[in-house]
Amino acid sequence: MRRREFITLLGGTATWPLATRAEQPATLVGFLRSTRAEESGHLVAAVREGLRDSGYSSDKVIIETRWGDGREEELPKLARELIALPVAAIIAGSITAARAAKEATASIPIIFVTGGDPQTEGLVSSINRPGGNMTGVSFYNIPVTGKRLALLP
Repeated sequence: MRRREFITLLGGTATWPLATRAEQPATLVGFLRSTRAEESGHLVAAVREGLRDSGYSSDKVIIETRWGDGREEELPKLARELIALPVAAIIAGSITAARAAKEATASIPIIFVTGGDPQTEGLVSSINRPGGNMTGVSFYNIPVTGKRLALLP
């Protein structure tokens, strides 16, 4: 191999990772909820705002929504639709949506928000070590309510 060919090859190899990084497609995130879009569209807007505040523009993260329109029995089918796209993660907007997504995939991360105990709801194996592909926020505070009351003078 000649020197000039070698330098050309080496130069092309050095710039290849930069070109690959610049051409990455947008990340697709699924949003699954059992309600109608008109009732809960503000939640998707809040997710978009949070992503934007974190530095993710709408051309880097695309949110694909699926609404059950009040029919929870549709959620498993809608979850499978999101997985087929394929999405990088699913935001489950209710316990039933989280269950449907969990039944549909064991590999795609699922983010949920619940007011109940996610362990009792069957979403995670334990609070300390949830395991699997489920993560989220729980506003379940019954176990600590007694302790909070004990702190009152």
